[in-house]
Amino acid sequence: MEKLGAGDPQRIGAYRLLARLGAGGMGQVYLARSDRGRTVAVKLVRQELAEQEEFRARFRQEVQAARRVGGYWTAPVLDADTEAAIPWVATGYVAGPSLQAVVGHDHGALPERSVRILAAGLAHALKDIHAAGLIHRDLKPSNVLVTIDGPRVIDFGIARALETVTDGGLTRTGALVGSPGFMAPEQVRGDRITPACDVFCLGSILSYAATGDLPFGTANSGVHALMFRIAQEEPDLEGVPEGIADLVHQCLRKDPASRPTLDDILERTGAEDTVADGRSRDPWLPGMLVAQLGRHAVQLLDTEDPEDRESSEEGSAGGPELSSPPPPLPVPSPGAPPQTPQPLARPAF
Repeated sequence: MEKLGAGDPQRIGAYRLLARLGAGGMGQVYLARSDRGRTVAVKLVRQELAEQEEFRARFRQEVQAARRVGGYWTAPVLDADTEAAIPWVATGYVAGPSLQAVVGHDHGALPERSVRILAAGLAHALKDIHAAGLIHRDLKPSNVLVTIDGPRVIDFGIARALETVTDGGLTRTGALVGSPGFMAPEQVRGDRITPACDVFCLGSILSYAATGDLPFGTANSGVHALMFRIAQEEPDLEGVPEGIADLVHQCLRKDPASRPTLDDILERTGAEDTVADGRSRDPWLPGMLVAQLGRHAVQLLDTEDPEDRESSEEGSAGGPELSSPPPPLPVPSPGAPPQTPQPLARPAF
């Protein structure tokens, strides 16, 4: 999380920006707060993308579909303006580190029970995403956020809008969407994408979570070599606990039709009885990670609203104060999924 810079806007739609959360291929992500006090993540599309009508059309379509995703295992799309000069979308904020940060930096490989509950949570999330007619296409550790209650999946569907990005005047429709280490073979080959693509990516995530290593290696020898291994070679599952190794191997089958279904995964993880309504009934993470999540929550509470801070400073110096409250937040779309109270609530991109 970084402070806002001189070039950052102060507000986007009905949301006051608090800090920068990061940036990706589509745009900048901000921590923001609604006028009613709800903390959200707002993604502002890059200007060069906003100027491409084909991108806008796809972005509009994907946002509309993403707003239909319900359930407890994703960060919901709450608001958007796809017609603004610079389009944006606001999603529920989940105050927790990404799985990539947890495994790659903070803790290392997770114990088998944690991986089982991770698998169940991801399967639940993908069922909700697929039920809305979407395929995630870019499921990877940085798009899985870790909370006390269980994992949350972000950035679903909308990444597909990048397929329309033009490069040198040539439209890259059908271009690969995904991250090299976690792409499915059919993505690498440019074949038709089905929901089974997400099952392959789920298998790669489970292998990574259980070992700290990617099942097909890294791109150190080149992205093309990595993609060849994904498309042609067997995964390296050394270190994956025996209790889940067979399931992970089946998720990573080259033939999409031979991969297990999401219901199969839920049954075979044995974690179905431990999760309900988007929450793990028992602690699912090592103690040090639970403590880290508490620090994330404190950091969020300590994040000041820049407008409030400036007002306080001006008031203490005898300067002017805000003369009127900001306009009320528009009522969310009827299609937005219902939310349940959660002890921690980070971005959805």
